[in-house]
Parts: sequence; structure tokens; C-alpha cells
Amino acid sequence: MNFHLEFFPKPFDTKIVHQDKLFLIGSCFTENIGSKFKQHKFSVLENPNGILFNPVSIAKSITSYIENKQYNKNDLFYQNEIWNSWEHHTRFSDVDADVCLNRINQSQHLAHQFLKTADWVFLTLGSSFVYELENKNVVANCHKVPTDKFNKKLLSVEEVLSVLDNVMHRIFIFNPNAKIIFTISPVRHLRDGFIENNRSKAVLIQAVHHLVNKFSKLYYFPAYELVIDDLRDYRFYAEDMVHPNYAATNYVWDKLTDCCIDETTLQLMKQINEINAAINHKSFNPTTAAHKKFIETTLAKVNNLKSLHQHLNFYEEENYLSIHP
Repeated sequence: MNFHLEFFPKPFDTKIVHQDKLFLIGSCFTENIGSKFKQHKFSVLENPNGILFNPVSIAKSITSYIENKQYNKNDLFYQNEIWNSWEHHTRFSDVDADVCLNRINQSQHLAHQFLKTADWVFLTLGSSFVYELENKNVVANCHKVPTDKFNKKLLSVEEVLSVLDNVMHRIFIFNPNAKIIFTISPVRHLRDGFIENNRSKAVLIQAVHHLVNKFSKLYYFPAYELVIDDLRDYRFYAEDMVHPNYAATNYVWDKLTDCCIDETTLQLMKQINEINAAINHKSFNPTTAAHKKFIETTLAKVNNLKSLHQHLNFYEEENYLSIHP
């Protein structure tokens, strides 16, 4: 008997090549996949505002990159002895407002420059629940402010469509060469409740598929379906039973590479993997002639790949190998 129904996503008609620039924004699952691309030496920028979950905050952030918005102290608020931004993750927060603003505005400038020439934009939507302040502004992060300061609201399909449709057109005007990949995060927002989490995901799925079926240069990668319907087992979740674990993330990554990345790039990624494995190898006797030969061989592989692929950056690896001869 077959106790597992494997799902094979339909391959994209246009695929990612290694020279492409990848801009990723959205939930924490974005950062899991982003780290995989970085390991394989893709040019990647992920979550310039930090982790974002709802489509309103994602769209607002992208619009701010396009406009190269520069924040000032009036855009911050003071809470628990720290300066924060309602539009940014807590990693930007600081006891010094100027430090907070400097982090934010540096990230804004980098995002503006990167998005202008990005080949692919990954939008990973996590939840259609939003938290509004009294002025109706949706926050990207509640920063542990008491919940009674917010109005929690479930967006409708029409509201999500409007937000995504608008930001999609803004992206294409700013960068006509960009292509967009939508994904729905498989992270389960069970703090909202079991039923509420499913309602929230359903809104996102309905809105995204409406857009992908209507416009060109839009794609959908089924990360959510791969975890929820293909793996379909709690052993593929972390201890919190909410976040996909290492095995699940690797499974989704393998499906993504098969679906979205061209064959030549896949072969290059295998070679990069070999170098990564060699660098991560821990020698019991690093002073031996055999280990020195191993380092020389690895450096030769790095130099060979660099000569064949001028866009590759092995600076960190070369620096590591040079101080661990």
C-alpha cells in the first residue's frame, strides 16, 4: 500500500538562472528559502524590513522601496525603553533613535537599488489577519504592545486582491523585467485558532490564484500544499508544531529547484555544494600533509568555478581557506 501521495509541481515555463537577482519578501519561510539560495551563491536580498506576514505590510514595504522612502523620528514610537517602527521587525529597534533610523534607511536604500534590477520577486504571504492602530494603519509588527491597542481584522479576498494588484503594477512600472513568484507560507498561525488559520490561508490562496491566472509574468509555487498535503505529518514540524522543520524545508527546496531552476544552473549548484561540503569538513589533524592537500584541492575547485562563472563570489570561502591551511 502507498501511504504517501507525492505532489510534483508543474515546471515554470521561464526558469531561474544563476545570474538572476532574487528579491525575497514575506514570512519567516522566506528566510529559510533565502538562506538556501545564498548557500548556492545566488544574488539575493531578503526581507529588507524584516519578517512580514500580511499582504498589506508587504505591499506597503515594497512601495516604500520603490519610492526610496527615508524615515525620520516621527515615523518611530517609543515603547519599553526602545525606539521601534510599526513597519519594521524588532531587529531594527534600538535604545537610540538615530541608530534605529540609520539601520532602517540603509536597508531602504539597498532595497531600492536591488529591486530596480531584480529578475525575480518572491512574495511569501503568511496571514490575511491584520492588526490596525486607532488611525486604521496596519502594523507589520506589534512589538509586544498590549493587544488592546489594536483592532484585529481578517481581510477579505477583495481587499487582498486590491492590495496585491496595486503593488504588482508598481513593481512592473519600476522594474519592467521583473517576474513575480507568489507562495503561501506553510507556517501555521495557530494563535489565531485552527479554523481561523485555515480561513486566513484560504483568503490568500484565492486572491493569489486569481492574479496568477489573469496576468503574465506571475507564477505560483505551492510551498503550502507541499507541506500540508504532500508531507502531511507532524514529524515534519518543529517542536512548536507550527513551523516546518529542517527536513520539510529541504523537501520544499528540492521541489522548488526541480520546478523553477534551469538545468545548467542545477549542475552549477551541485558543484557549489561540493565546495560547501569540503569547507564545512572538520579535520581531526589539520596540520597533516593530507589536509593541506585537501585545502589546495578545494581552492583549485573554487578558482576553476570562478574562471568559468565570473559572477560567483567566493570571498568568504577563500578567506576561510587561507587562514586554515
